[in-house]
Amino acid sequence: MPAAEASGEAVTLTVERVGQRGDGIARWRGESVFLPFTAPGDQLRARLLRRRSEGWTAALDELLVPGARVQPACRHFGQCGGCALQHLDSDAYAAAKLSWLDAALAHQGLSGSTIHPLRRLEPGTRRRARLQLTRGRVGFHARQSHRLIDVSECAIIAPPLFALLAPLRRLSLMLFERAESGAANAALSETGIDLVIELPRVPDLRRLEALAAFAEAEDLAQLSWRCGDELAPVARRRQPRVTLAGVTVDLPPDVFLQPSLEAEAALSEAVQAMVGEARRVADLYAGIGTFTFALAGKAAVQAIEGSEASVAALARAAARAGLAGRVSAERRDLAVRPLDAEELAQFDAVVFDPPYAGAREQSVALAASAVPRLVAVSCNPASFARDARLLADGGYRLVEVRPFDAFIWSANLELVALLERR
Repeated sequence: MPAAEASGEAVTLTVERVGQRGDGIARWRGESVFLPFTAPGDQLRARLLRRRSEGWTAALDELLVPGARVQPACRHFGQCGGCALQHLDSDAYAAAKLSWLDAALAHQGLSGSTIHPLRRLEPGTRRRARLQLTRGRVGFHARQSHRLIDVSECAIIAPPLFALLAPLRRLSLMLFERAESGAANAALSETGIDLVIELPRVPDLRRLEALAAFAEAEDLAQLSWRCGDELAPVARRRQPRVTLAGVTVDLPPDVFLQPSLEAEAALSEAVQAMVGEARRVADLYAGIGTFTFALAGKAAVQAIEGSEASVAALARAAARAGLAGRVSAERRDLAVRPLDAEELAQFDAVVFDPPYAGAREQSVALAASAVPRLVAVSCNPASFARDARLLADGGYRLVEVRPFDAFIWSANLELVALLERR
């Protein structure tokens, strides 16, 4: 049947599995059909919508027989794009996330290593969030849309962050005209919330005064505004801080943090276990030192990071803690200038935690090195598997992978993996 004729057709389907975007996948006439917010075992009626490269997208019309489902934790599930998997029961949920890792590794010919069970983390613990703002509305984008869902509850973010939503709605009336929009990046530190509000224009005096009053009323640690590339402080009432392996780090505005304290602790534990007894370690894409300070208890660590603000924060924290002899920090864009084999020769182990897109350039250099042990941290199984393939081609063996559910109910999976030179 031609695509134009099939579009809009009502079909009866059974969902077989959950794909890597969080959609349920069924089969129709030998092709895949992708159905958001459906579960394995669902028997349903759906309408075919449009073709995409892997098959068809479709919309659920009627659930005939439910599959591996539970009641979603949030009333906004199915509209809000923040969660994709709240409706799956525990077994189906873990199976879906592990299947994405299995598929990514298999696609790169890397099957056969030890994959540990999924480590589940608790909801309601996210300490950072990006909230969308319009005039009088605060929330998250709808799935695959720029439409804002004004939320009245959220099962993911920590209560202190959620408590900001109602005050932000009131503040937005003073910041935005009717057709304007922006965002608020909130991070919960040990001394309070660090908030960066993105605006469509540089704020005038009236808006600056409103922002300053908001910081005072909500007892924020720090409030800044951003317009394009310009970032400016409004109020610093307390220095935002976190403690990493006993080391206090002052946070720059809008800095990257692991999504929760629980995730940070679990990932750090896995990294330390995989590094083992190495005495000289490179921590690449080090951020503010999430793994650097944990490793410095047993090893001399060279931390390398592209963000100037993060490197400065890490270096200051190391100096205050008396770790200047064990921890060094360097600003370097590893996508442009990766550590080469000669530079890598001084290390017993390398830890690398790249952005979502992976670490292709650095992986090529690592593959040409003689470092005996590599520990990879990633929130994207596909880019990790591509990097691991480069490393395998250079003589490394993927030994084990530990998956973590750090981004609860999302179509993301965090992992820590060990590779050793053959």
